[in-house]
Amino acid sequence: MSADAAAPAPAASGKSLKDEVADLRALLEQKEMELHGGGQVSKRSKKAKKSNMIETEPAQGCRDFPPEEMRKRRFLFDTFHSVARQFGFEEYDAPVLESEELYVRKAGEEITEQMYNFISKDGHRVALRPEMTPTLARLLLGKGKAQLYPCKWYSIPQCWRYETITRGRRREHYQWNMDIMGVKAATAEAELVAAFATVMSKLGLTAADVGVKVNSRKILQCVIEAAGVPKDKFAPVCVIVDKLEKLPRDEVEAQLKALDLDVGVIDIITNTLSLKSIDEVAKAVGEEHEAVQELRLFFDTLAAYGFGDWAHFDASVVRGLAYYTGIVFEGFDREGKFRAIFGGGRYDNLMTTYGSSTPVPCCGFGFGDCVIMELLQEKGLVPPLQHTMDDLVIPFDESMRPHAMRVLRTLRDAGRSADIVMEKKKLDKAFSYADRIGARRAVLLAPDEWAQGKVKVKDLRAEKSKDDGGVLVDLADVVPKA
Repeated sequence: MSADAAAPAPAASGKSLKDEVADLRALLEQKEMELHGGGQVSKRSKKAKKSNMIETEPAQGCRDFPPEEMRKRRFLFDTFHSVARQFGFEEYDAPVLESEELYVRKAGEEITEQMYNFISKDGHRVALRPEMTPTLARLLLGKGKAQLYPCKWYSIPQCWRYETITRGRRREHYQWNMDIMGVKAATAEAELVAAFATVMSKLGLTAADVGVKVNSRKILQCVIEAAGVPKDKFAPVCVIVDKLEKLPRDEVEAQLKALDLDVGVIDIITNTLSLKSIDEVAKAVGEEHEAVQELRLFFDTLAAYGFGDWAHFDASVVRGLAYYTGIVFEGFDREGKFRAIFGGGRYDNLMTTYGSSTPVPCCGFGFGDCVIMELLQEKGLVPPLQHTMDDLVIPFDESMRPHAMRVLRTLRDAGRSADIVMEKKKLDKAFSYADRIGARRAVLLAPDEWAQGKVKVKDLRAEKSKDDGGVLVDLADVVPKA
């Protein structure tokens, strides 16, 4: 700034303008969090902070999962697990802490700027994983020739990115990852999209609610290389083009110009992204081009699955990660209220990038938990998820507690979920507790009945009647017959 330039006037509050902007951003993040659900998210406590009181909110952008929220998460994850097993995938996992070099690439991806990275006490540069695919590559490389292909793996890792908090976007999220390794054909991508459609169906959504946009990076690569753009600039071009829905078009074009692309090449890129069908692509690059053949195989296979109405061609989809090499896709809600539900594609070169001597064809997707839960909640598709339990054992008095523990063990050993009133309570309080924890039966042990080898069992979920005090059953029959 020149000496003649006017300095900004100090804020009336005494804070600098920079501090006020930071405060406003923090307030905006807080309001966004309060507005949208999906776990209990961080917000500033409204209570006056006491000197002996810890901060009760999680770190900003993160979520707590108390039991009522955990039940929602389990509902979603159980669906992920079920479909993955249904499609023949094997589960894997890995540490959340990884070497930073696993994620550092030179294509200008946002993800490398959003890492939670630091130097460990032993001097290593490490990061909380922002995504799972590089970890998958590391695991496969570690197994070497012992790993047989093809293989299908899945995981539901927690991922971390320091980014702006908006609807459907946190600084931590769980992500269902499904990957197929060792298959060159586009039947693999069709398998992945079929799994997505199956999960959507199980969650109560239809092709009228959500869809999948599909493209191939090979189309754009073909036309810009024909225009003289060097191969090493293709990945950075894709990273920039992926921002079209996030940034003004002129800003995207400015970033493309910063790669030393002339106006003619930029026009070619924008025209290619505007192609409306695979037939138009075939006219542009030729019917025999592998991108055209792969896309036709993909859509034919998806139609054979019976999921043809879930996906359509969209030339503007390129995805923002540099390692994608072929077909790419992303899920969206048809009302356009949310950001992408899931995204993925083919990444045939990632293994060799990390040092493999042999290329391994791969494709996969990442499916975050935040957007889908907001979509399900908006459409009223999250079922009532109350805590339930089979039995609550109630000792009449403390003299019956040892016998009650024996009954409790019998019920649990039979595979039933069972609890016991752990402290002396009046019967009305005990039954109130049974109702609160969702117990289906109360098993009452009283001295007189126990002396006869019996306990009283009350069905707490049956229609109530005035004289419904439960029924006496033999101790041997306390576990109901299947």
